[in-house]
Amino acid sequence: VQLQASGGGLVQAGHSLRLHCTASEPTFSSYAVAWFRQAPGKDREFVAAITMSGGGTKYRDSVKGRFTISRDNAKNTVYLQMDTLKPEDTAVYVCAAAQLHNAVVLTTTLPVYYEYWGQGTQVTVSS
Repeated sequence: VQLQASGGGLVQAGHSLRLHCTASEPTFSSYAVAWFRQAPGKDREFVAAITMSGGGTKYRDSVKGRFTISRDNAKNTVYLQMDTLKPEDTAVYVCAAAQLHNAVVLTTTLPVYYEYWGQGTQVTVSS
């Protein structure tokens, strides 16, 4: 599965961005997808995940209420809507996919569970 992330950019604090993760795989609906991010000098961290059908989602605490993950399986695309952005959201955002049971998607934040990774898209939030 090849993943392509896009939609990053430079915005001011309080503004919004929408990231896209598009897959080459025609059976994309059988893959759970997660977004991770990595800021300079910091470890990669989990941001959000969505189950294969899109019926279940999981978020890190610091983005709850501000970020929304969704998917359109007909378009082989997962979205990350990021609202009320903060300077601490600045990072390279990467999407990842794997064929995971819903129970795993909704409980894990570990990158090791995700088999396929796309390239990153830079998000920079100025204060």
